[in-house]
Amino acid sequence: MGLLIRIEAKSDRVREVEAMLRSALGHVRAETATVVWFALRLGPTTFGVFDASVDEANRQAHLEADGETLQGPAAAELFAGQPSIERVDLIAAQLPGE
Repeated sequence: MGLLIRIEAKSDRVREVEAMLRSALGHVRAETATVVWFALRLGPTTFGVFDASVDEANRQAHLEADGETLQGPAAAELFAGQPSIERVDLIAAQLPGE
């Protein structure tokens, strides 16, 4: 169970969005049900996040925990629009140690 999130930064706030994503890593590491998490740069002002959880309940909990970050006042200052959030189901993966 995963999430694929696409974020478009305001052109003058790219560095702040990148810093926000970097700072999220510590929070995500504390979530025991988040199996993998990636913050991505897709273009000059476009970022993405991909993460996977062990089940639907944990995917929903992760999304709810990040709701303020993705849609709150800071997001309005940093993002050019609402993030695109897609629920994805993993069908195959290769992880370290497998």
